Amino acid sequence: MQNVKPLSRPGLWDLFITWLGLGIQSFGGGSATFYLVRQTSLARGWLDDDEFTRAWALAQVSPGINLMKLTILIGKRLRGWPGLIVSVSGLILPSALVTVLMTAGFSAIRGQPLIQAAMRGIFPATIGLSLAMAVQMGWPLLARARKEGRARLAAHVLVLAGSALMLAGGYGSPVVVLLLSGAATLLTLAVVPAGRELPVEKEAG
Repeated sequence: MQNVKPLSRPGLWDLFITWLGLGIQSFGGGSATFYLVRQTSLARGWLDDDEFTRAWALAQVSPGINLMKLTILIGKRLRGWPGLIVSVSGLILPSALVTVLMTAGFSAIRGQPLIQAAMRGIFPATIGLSLAMAVQMGWPLLARARKEGRARLAAHVLVLAGSALMLAGGYGSPVVVLLLSGAATLLTLAVVPAGRELPVEKEAG
């Protein structure tokens, strides 16, 4: 991430309480927590859309747990090393405690028909949440490419579609897909010139 001043610089206690709240709400992990982190970062002015997208991209191309790396990047950017420590601590503490308690409780009732039925409904919901987050992340990038001309927009759409097809078809690991997509985008930016901003159609009347 670029070493620029954050849009908002919270205090360490505020940062800890915010991440503590995120940790308490982050049932489901993955997409659910990612949604909460993104909404909080944008709403509090910690990052804008472009900065958050860059942070998420950096988290995905390095080994480790993506959400933890994202937390580290945001905390470090906002308040340096102290911010990193309080952000990670706030996110982990409630999640670890709740996970232990839920695991103990779930092991006692996992065989109940109602619990099994509820779990069957949760799985499709997590997939839908992942798709919704993908759209929210991709839309600002496509809007930005649209302003640079039809050629740039078409190139970005091809990169997105190609990445999705590679993952769906099992033609490479996520890391390979990310690296290939990054290389394709870099080549696109070098070869396809930025054009004029496409006109916005006005509503009749």
